[in-house]
Amino acid sequence: MEGTIGKVLVVDDDKNISEVLKMYLESAGYTTRVANDGREAQEMFMAFKPDLVLLDVMLPYMDGIDVLKWIRKEHETPVIMITAKGETFDKVLGLELGADDYIVKPFEPKELMARVKAVLRRYTSEVDNKETLSFDNLVIDVNSYNVTYKGNEIKMPPKEFELLYYLASNKNRVFTREQLLCEVWGYDYPGDSRTVDVHIKRLREKIAGGDTWQLETVWGVGYKFEVK
Repeated sequence: MEGTIGKVLVVDDDKNISEVLKMYLESAGYTTRVANDGREAQEMFMAFKPDLVLLDVMLPYMDGIDVLKWIRKEHETPVIMITAKGETFDKVLGLELGADDYIVKPFEPKELMARVKAVLRRYTSEVDNKETLSFDNLVIDVNSYNVTYKGNEIKMPPKEFELLYYLASNKNRVFTREQLLCEVWGYDYPGDSRTVDVHIKRLREKIAGGDTWQLETVWGVGYKFEVK
């Protein structure tokens, strides 16, 4: 995304933090808007149509989790959750609801910027010279980021799609959680293995498998896309 115009919506009720984030984002070339509560976030989201949302958990009027649920009803826009250290926030729940990443305050702006770049790069980059993957009742179109399962288009946030595509394009190969974190989320991604487990769970809820393929758990190792 660097060198191009990307739009980021910062949602945080701490005006000092949101202005600092806005400054860093704009200096990196991103068009940035700020909302300071949940209702304003909804209005700004619809008007601004951001490429990515930085979303604080604790917000007036409507908290970040409810804003995330609202976004995910109709949109696949990447969302990075922001939570304060010691704040009660179930990170796994956030990921299950569709967050792409989370970061804990206090954080270094450089760390956040690295996450923003990684998410936007994967979300907006054009993937060339890669064919559409087709299996029994499953079509994965990497150019349009569309998945069709049993004739129906399945909505997926970018990370779910990229995880499915990576496993399916390396069929029958077993990957550890750490390998998947590196390959799908990026080598500098500071997450833990639960992130992979949550995304696999969400994929299985959306695509149950076919007669000739399955998303398999290899106990004690990791996961694979098994094609018979």
